[in-house]
Amino acid sequence: MSINNRILVVDDEPLTRRSLYEILKFEGYDVVTANDGLEALETIKRISPQIAIVDLKMPRLDGLGLLKQIKANSIKTEIILITGYGSIETAVEAMKQGAFDYISKPIVDSEIKVVIQKILNQQRLLEENRLLKERLAASNRQSFHGIIGGDPKMQKIYATIEAVCDTNATILLTGESGTGKRVVAHAIHNSDPSRRDKPFIEVNCGALPETLLETELFGHIKGSFTGAIKDRIGRYELADKGTILLDEIDAFSPSLQVKLLRLLQSGEFERVGDSRTIKVDARVIASSNQDLSMAIEEGRFREDLFYRLNVIPIHIPPLRERRDDIPLLVEHFIKKCNQRNSKRNVTAVSGDAMKTLLKYQWPGNIRELENVIERAIILSKGHDIITRQDLPEILQESGEVINGDNINTINNQKEGFLKEVLKHPEKQIIQNGLEETSWNRKQAAANLGINRSTLYNKMKKYGLLNKKKE
Repeated sequence: MSINNRILVVDDEPLTRRSLYEILKFEGYDVVTANDGLEALETIKRISPQIAIVDLKMPRLDGLGLLKQIKANSIKTEIILITGYGSIETAVEAMKQGAFDYISKPIVDSEIKVVIQKILNQQRLLEENRLLKERLAASNRQSFHGIIGGDPKMQKIYATIEAVCDTNATILLTGESGTGKRVVAHAIHNSDPSRRDKPFIEVNCGALPETLLETELFGHIKGSFTGAIKDRIGRYELADKGTILLDEIDAFSPSLQVKLLRLLQSGEFERVGDSRTIKVDARVIASSNQDLSMAIEEGRFREDLFYRLNVIPIHIPPLRERRDDIPLLVEHFIKKCNQRNSKRNVTAVSGDAMKTLLKYQWPGNIRELENVIERAIILSKGHDIITRQDLPEILQESGEVINGDNINTINNQKEGFLKEVLKHPEKQIIQNGLEETSWNRKQAAANLGINRSTLYNKMKKYGLLNKKKE
């Protein structure tokens, strides 16, 4: 085993120190030990271990103090904290300070091995990512496993996917509604040679109440609740050897967050009403269009769960931040919509129409652009060119109000002002979608590409809940 796999065990309890030494030595690691934080700090400076497993409470210099010293001196050793009962808040604080993870006592052999392997995998990923970035500088891809875009922000996403695709790392996708989080999740799955031929399972967490979400995710056994007339396999179990996408992860209730935390830690769970523990190998991809840091502050989302999910964060930019990709996306959607509507054969977009598309703010992002292109193709009346008149009125009006000359002016205003400007087209899109379906929320949500709970929240936000009655 090379020096890069050297592990330092730091604990003032000889029994714990010796036990970890033997466990890790048996696994083939080069293991050294230290009695407390001060001795550990000197050892780290001398031998530069890749990983240090550190007890939180020690004399002279405790685990948190050692962590701060390591980060202050830019030492690359990754820290795993050992915490006792009731020290979870301190452990979470340590992760904020830069600890890789924490493990609660009593220490479980399999758990410590999993965390160590995560660190080794991440170090390999960082090196591969560095090499990929070097390759990226010499190339510019306009598409990647179904994702369309040549923008530099998209190039970074492609490089990250390539770096993590063949690992088991948990991935957190963030971005506004309609930015393409689902497409990115599919790209991650399809990039992994060991998983691409295995199941890709999606769970829309925001569309299900807590009781249904739990049985949907974990399954249940016959008789576990009223209506459970037979055993049912959960969607996580169905994703074995493949990938599961947990969309709108912020919708998880506190009790389900605890179960998900355990799942991420060990890969183990029980079906509802069952005592048998099931272990599954599935890559977890979580996504959210919400600000999870705000949800943590408000007490709606567990901080330790966030750190478990946020191993590999990928933020997908809104369309207004990658306008140069709009022509590429338009071309892609024209081809796609022509196939879907066999009686149409649109080949291009007029200059005026493209200018209008480029000026619009796209609050609904890529999903909204696709809907606009499909609508324009259907209304093109057999013409092979989409004109400005084929676009929705809201786009034509926005092209006059928010034109190329004052977009920069608006972007230079306070963020709050910009959000107010963007509310108006989104409200109109929501209202148009409801009016087109005679205010059928289920159908309107489907047409807009959002779930019913998101639609309800938007209606409440824009004062549309009682609009039909007016």
